[in-house]
Amino acid sequence: MSTSRRFAATGNRIGVFLHRAAGGRLDAFGDTTVLMITSPGRRTGLPRSTMVRYLAHDGGYLVWGTGSGAPRDPDWFRNLRRTPRARIEIGRDAQDVDVEELTGAERDRVWRDVVLAQAPGVERYERKAGRVIPVAMLRPVRPA
Repeated sequence: MSTSRRFAATGNRIGVFLHRAAGGRLDAFGDTTVLMITSPGRRTGLPRSTMVRYLAHDGGYLVWGTGSGAPRDPDWFRNLRRTPRARIEIGRDAQDVDVEELTGAERDRVWRDVVLAQAPGVERYERKAGRVIPVAMLRPVRPA
């Protein structure tokens, strides 16, 4: 594992620890909000949790996989692609969500009109990565 990947993995473990230890009270930094997402690992099937930035949008939550500008999609996003459902925690509130990766024109529109409009700083990660940053919509599961 490269030094940058080890650093990112360590940072994530610290973020998840702080989220759990503080009951989600430290999950916002100014206008930046993060949630903890838990989904099965694509190889092991074991639950994997990570803290990711999100934007509330259209009754759900948008998340994107910049990987801080890494040349490949982050592992947590690759895990999301393999599951139709995940669990998120925002602050102390936990809920199951349906996962939908946005693609094509829809992804491009949401990336430009929502993500970059509300969080313009993430564009630098797209330039650094040299790849299309994946975007997913997480929609709360409604009780039957």
